[in-house]
Amino acid sequence: MKQHIDELLARIEALQNELEEEYRQAREDWEQKKQELADEFLRQQRRYKTGLFRFLLRSRLLVILSAPVIYAGWIPFLLLDLFVTVYQAICFPIYRIPKVRRRDYLVFDRADLPYLNAIEKFNCFYCSYGNGVAAYFREVAARTEQYWCPIKHARRVKAAHDHYPKFFDYGDAEAFQQGLNRLRRQYDDSAEK
Repeated sequence: MKQHIDELLARIEALQNELEEEYRQAREDWEQKKQELADEFLRQQRRYKTGLFRFLLRSRLLVILSAPVIYAGWIPFLLLDLFVTVYQAICFPIYRIPKVRRRDYLVFDRADLPYLNAIEKFNCFYCSYGNGVAAYFREVAARTEQYWCPIKHARRVKAAHDHYPKFFDYGDAEAFQQGLNRLRRQYDDSAEK
């Protein structure tokens, strides 16, 4: 009986080893196929890349000449970014306003696209930064407005921020007085923890 059990255990171990080898081989095959697909995708993407020289030749002269004006925006973007970051670091804890996570608004992933040349990647970085800072600033300003003056305007506001619908109607003094403290504590779940 003991010999039969030992034989069965040996067969089970051999089958487990064989199964483990099959899984290992399947994982290796999958990794190889995944790498081949990634390489092929990269080759396909690079086919659409325009070289720098061709890119510049195809650009209109006025577009090239206006580039310094466009890129001069770095200065106000950097100053705004710095100001908003310092502003909320100082003021938001005082008023118990949840801080805005800057990293949620500044996303730089387009530089990884293989079909963009260096100028296009720089332009994507610049636009991501400028629009990210603008969105970051808007959220900080919206939370500030929700704390200090959560009253809707008498006229319709085009593209109001996400906090605006919670604000009190224009001219509704009673609702403002009764609900201001409640609204000052009512921020969404995206607040920094």
